[in-house]
Amino acid sequence: MIGYSTIGVKDIEKAKKFYTELFDAKVQVDIGRLAMIGKAMDAPMIAVCKPFDGKTPSCGNGSMVAFSTSSKEEVNELYNKAISLGATSEGAPGQRIDDVFYGAYVRDPDGNKMAFYIFG
Repeated sequence: MIGYSTIGVKDIEKAKKFYTELFDAKVQVDIGRLAMIGKAMDAPMIAVCKPFDGKTPSCGNGSMVAFSTSSKEEVNELYNKAISLGATSEGAPGQRIDDVFYGAYVRDPDGNKMAFYIFG
C-alpha cells in the first residue's frame, strides 16, 4: 500500500550511502536534492531529501518509518547493520506485544527514527 516514505536529511550523499548499504538497495531516482532508494521502482522505497523550503531538516516527535522483515533474525541483522553504519539505538531487538510483534528501533545519522519488525 505504501509506495515510499520521505525523510529530511542534512547530507544527501551520506544518507544515500547509509540507506543503500543498510538495505542492499540502489538509488532508483536521483534529482539532486532528493533520492529514492529501494530494490525496484515497483517496490516500496525510502526517499531521502533536503527539505524543499531550504530549512534545516527536523525529525517529527512521534514520527517513524517502519520496515517489515521476514524473520526475527532479519530484524536483528538490520538493527546491527544500522548501528554499524552510524545509527543509534532506540530499542534493541526484542519481543513486544506478547507473541504478536518482534521489533527493534534506531535513529539514522540525521536522527530520523525507524523500526524493523515482524508480526507473529
